[in-house]
Amino acid sequence: MTVAPPPAAVTPDALDALDGGPYQSYVYAYPHKTAYRPLSDRPALRDLWTGEPQHSLSLYLHIPFCEVRCGFCNLFTRVGAPDGLTGAYLDALERQAGAVRAALEDGARFATAAFGGGTPTFLTAAELTRLCDIAEQHMGADLRAVPLSVEASPATATADRLRVLAERGTTRLSLGVQSFVGTEARAAVRPQRRADVEAALGRVRDAAIPVLNIDLIYGIDGQTDRSWRESLDAALAWHPEELYLYPLYVRPLTGLHRRGTQDAQDPDPAWDEQRLRLYRAGRDHLLAHGYTQQSMRMFRRADAPPQGADDYACQTDGMIGLGCGARSYTSGLHYSFDYAVGMHQIRGIIDDFAARPAADFARAETGRRIDTGEARRRHLLQSLLQAAGLEHAGYRARFGAAPADHFGAVLDRLADRGWLADDGTTLRLTPEGLAHSDAIGPALFSPAVRAAMAAYERK
Repeated sequence: MTVAPPPAAVTPDALDALDGGPYQSYVYAYPHKTAYRPLSDRPALRDLWTGEPQHSLSLYLHIPFCEVRCGFCNLFTRVGAPDGLTGAYLDALERQAGAVRAALEDGARFATAAFGGGTPTFLTAAELTRLCDIAEQHMGADLRAVPLSVEASPATATADRLRVLAERGTTRLSLGVQSFVGTEARAAVRPQRRADVEAALGRVRDAAIPVLNIDLIYGIDGQTDRSWRESLDAALAWHPEELYLYPLYVRPLTGLHRRGTQDAQDPDPAWDEQRLRLYRAGRDHLLAHGYTQQSMRMFRRADAPPQGADDYACQTDGMIGLGCGARSYTSGLHYSFDYAVGMHQIRGIIDDFAARPAADFARAETGRRIDTGEARRRHLLQSLLQAAGLEHAGYRARFGAAPADHFGAVLDRLADRGWLADDGTTLRLTPEGLAHSDAIGPALFSPAVRAAMAAYERK
């Protein structure tokens, strides 16, 4: 008989996140990089990956350049690149790929791949060709045989770039539109004309990439129910296979924050209510148009071609990240490079990365250790925040206990609010629970991770 370990600590301030408004934090990875710290022992990658399952890895290549920085963006990216910097960055990426591949087993296999940023299509067509070569020739990924997702902006989704991506096996192209309404785009500090956005969408469709995703944002200053519907309908006119609906966040050191626009750290009940109203309207509109909800943000057309690897699970399988903003995951350590949001610091980190010798890339230098307790939380978070939910059997097989044995207090609180349902087989967020995903996620953070994030010195 398996004896369950004692319940994990859930501090009162963690549960208080459920009462602090629906928009606490977008949890796209756990732990967040603000919980990473310098690794004094700088472990060798070969040692980190020895014994790790390597038959189904994810490969991520990070390009930290954009033609413009949107007002809401707190991603690791810089605006523009001096002459020669993109080439020097790709040189470093190639050196890093060589060092990382040497640390993996001969039979290591990538089941899925993605190019993100920044804006990967900031690179020229020739540079994108080289990026694909690095993934294939230096890392051994078969881009034409696995799902490959690439991020793009309307201004950089040019025919020559899209042709390269289509020829190299891209199965999903995500276009950051955010709004089809000009005044809203300007309010979000995203200068673009609707005609240019529509032209870019036309080029993506001409490239015949199987899955088109369109990103839209709600909660922009001046946005109304009517203008939100206008953007939704403009996107639906292109029959995208996927749509992501993002709530606007205003984070420290971003353009909107410097303008004095509403700060997400200072809750505004009226803004929260506006975002919730627009979210529900957008959700219901997409459901009525044949989309299925995959998470709070992701909606997928019911007849869309499959996208994703059947043999890869983010909760359990490893990830290799290349580039100065990418992170990598083993079962015991998440690691990356230094993290920043401020432009001056980001430029310094990129310049440092581009100048590094190959030997520098053979060790991990910044990261966070993942013990069994953190592994349980990560499994719970990355399952529960998806509409498919968390299967009891899979959790018990991995951790030897039921989710309630480790997280009973917070799960009970969610159930009491009508945000969580349990059919005996699967724990799933209810529709209202999905709407509050950005409060539920932070409530599941460990006390240690919460403390590390709070202590992080933003730069």
